[in-house]
Amino acid sequence: MNRRIFLRGLGGACVAAPFLGSIFDRSVMAQPATPPKRLIVMYTHYGCITTRWFPKKSHGPLTAADLESTTLKHLAPYVDKLLMPRGIRAMNEWTATMVRGQGNDENTQVNGSYFTCHPVTPNSNDPFSFNTATKFNAMPIGPSLDHVIARQLSPQGTPLLLNTSGQNDNSQSAISYSAAETLFRGFNAQQAFSSLTGVLETGKPPSPDTYAAMRGKSVLDIVKDDLQRLERFDMSRADKQKLAAWKELIHSTGNVVASAQCDTSLATALGVTQANIDLVSNVNYSDKLTRPISGSLDGADLYSNLAVLAAACNANPVIFLKYPPAYSFGGLGLTQEAAGLASRLDHAGMQGTCVPGVIEMILKIDDYYARKFANLVGQLNGIDEGDGTLLDNCAAVWFQDASDGCARNLNNLPIVQVGSAGGYFKTGWAVNVEDGSPDLTTGNSEITCADGTPDQVDAISQETGTDPSLANAPINKYYCSLMNALGVKAGPDGFPAKGGSAPVTHFGMYDRTEDFIGGGTNPPTIHDPGEFAALRANS
Repeated sequence: MNRRIFLRGLGGACVAAPFLGSIFDRSVMAQPATPPKRLIVMYTHYGCITTRWFPKKSHGPLTAADLESTTLKHLAPYVDKLLMPRGIRAMNEWTATMVRGQGNDENTQVNGSYFTCHPVTPNSNDPFSFNTATKFNAMPIGPSLDHVIARQLSPQGTPLLLNTSGQNDNSQSAISYSAAETLFRGFNAQQAFSSLTGVLETGKPPSPDTYAAMRGKSVLDIVKDDLQRLERFDMSRADKQKLAAWKELIHSTGNVVASAQCDTSLATALGVTQANIDLVSNVNYSDKLTRPISGSLDGADLYSNLAVLAAACNANPVIFLKYPPAYSFGGLGLTQEAAGLASRLDHAGMQGTCVPGVIEMILKIDDYYARKFANLVGQLNGIDEGDGTLLDNCAAVWFQDASDGCARNLNNLPIVQVGSAGGYFKTGWAVNVEDGSPDLTTGNSEITCADGTPDQVDAISQETGTDPSLANAPINKYYCSLMNALGVKAGPDGFPAKGGSAPVTHFGMYDRTEDFIGGGTNPPTIHDPGEFAALRANS
């Protein structure tokens, strides 16, 4: 029987004894004694007015004054913890002449390849085709970043994906794929609230083991009685040695560290209550994001606070907050959905006459997103952990699917990160990873449709975007930086691999958007491996 004994602990999780030969695969996912690191991503659609979003300084120390005249002014209180990686290009850009990327669709291929860096299938070489399979249903041929990380670091091997509108995405807008052509459905508020380890589930108190682990108690302490019982078994000398070695392994890596504030009072302080969850889940309200819940808290904030609670309780180190596509922000006084506005038109087309005042309308959406990200960052920063705050042990990153929403260009990508992931990243800086120049362009978003400019817009020419010869450092390298910061390991080839021991230097199938043309007919190639060393704290 001693070869089939399981120690019960950590809230009912099974800790396999070493006799089974699978201790590493079936471990309790114990965290190191220092606070764990987390990746929290906020993802929004249709880019932004880049001329107002970026600070003028693209390389060098940032101050609050650098942010004051920009969309990011709401992040000024956290400028010392802020990192702006500049000069980055995402993969698989749609172009009308197919000089870059596949010819499927400016949404389908861009979102599908964003976190996978893989082409989508089936491929299309006709950028204006309305074939259902290629334009609307194509999916990437590899897994996305959140799943690649979660396979090594998350307790269940899956990330926590929160759909802030409570709606599931289709392949035109989805970003999370557990495997090739396998779309991953995220959680709505009700599902996420119920999934938080059972600790905070309404009417169901935490088990003693779960509560103890979340308070930072050693796994060995939790299962001490079971261990002592096991040690009294009559077993071989070899088995005794294995058990001793296993105890030492758990002792050295087995402190589950969660914020000391991880309890129901934290949930209440964040507004994460069953009553509020019920409010935001009301299907009869068209704009769930801006719907007021209590005080300054709205539906989007509640999702952000769910992410904060999950991070504080160390329920999952990989948390993605996904905002919806083609959304109508009625609460901002806007009657037209975001996709049409991004095109500067009264529809989601590519050419036509500008909607009067459209730049200011888009800026309202940009400002709303910035405020939501600032709220997320502020809540993380308000929770003490280790020698600093929860934010200090996170990399909280706001990604956008494109740069300018009309041009749909992927170079000069707007990315902002707050938090050093436990000291791994440089903070208080804008870092132009491409060439280190301090005056990288902010783009051309106001070249049309603004006061004093033409009122005819042409998205096919990408005139509102950034010159494609600029800001082309591959986003793959930033993903390598994030993975290495979290502790993801790679195999000998540099690609992330469970059981690996090397730093991650490779991610995806291609790191040049031109290689995606034709569905990726060239051999898989990462031309520029490694991470962005300039983003490191010691650089």
